[in-house]
Amino acid sequence: MTLAKDSQPTDQITSLNDTEDIIIPPCDLLSDEPPWESDLHRDQIELLLACLKWWWRERTDFYATGNLTIYFSPEHITTRDFRGPDFFVVLGTENRPRKSWILWAEQGKYPNVIVELLSDSTATADKNFKKKLYQDTFRTPEYFWFHPDTLEFQGFILMAGEYQPIEPTSQGWLWSCQLELFLGIYESKLRFFSPEGQLVATPEERAEVAQKQAEIERQQRELAQQQVTELRARLKALGVETDLPES
Repeated sequence: MTLAKDSQPTDQITSLNDTEDIIIPPCDLLSDEPPWESDLHRDQIELLLACLKWWWRERTDFYATGNLTIYFSPEHITTRDFRGPDFFVVLGTENRPRKSWILWAEQGKYPNVIVELLSDSTATADKNFKKKLYQDTFRTPEYFWFHPDTLEFQGFILMAGEYQPIEPTSQGWLWSCQLELFLGIYESKLRFFSPEGQLVATPEERAEVAQKQAEIERQQRELAQQQVTELRARLKALGVETDLPES
């Protein structure tokens, strides 16, 4: 995989033979990404997307996706020499479905946050070529990588034009200033945590917790009613009148 040379500015329009005729790059390009490397990679990205979209369910000013091509130069239409990040978030944009992320159709916006999932075949590129691309060309403020198999996890923040490692917390979490969330490993998965340290749950996890809580409350009500019934029976045996409710 190589980067297209002499990438053009996102707002540049390509001219032909210095005439008045111009070519406007298309804005409806399809994503051109290879399939997920493994079930772990697919499940991890779907997990991040589900959690972030639920956490920001009231917001309409962001776009989050995974394994989607980013076209940042018209040359990529023909060279097809760059693949999209495994997971990325763009802030300050319209939250709607897209076929790909095309910079000249998106006011030149690059991702604010990128997460790459490492594998034996991609780790070298993710740690070197892509890191430099996201630092020097994309100028993406925060870049993270995570290995679903080995659980290697690291993050970087762009400072003075260069990526600097993000200092982990005592739990090993990394703070994202862009997302205003922590990223950390939980049950061998990369997860989001609130500023207060609470796990950002998926809708399914929240439904499961709610179901368990409802079951606990039902059991507590049944136990309380049983205790009242037993108390009424004892009082009745002693000939004591009571206004305790009937079961």
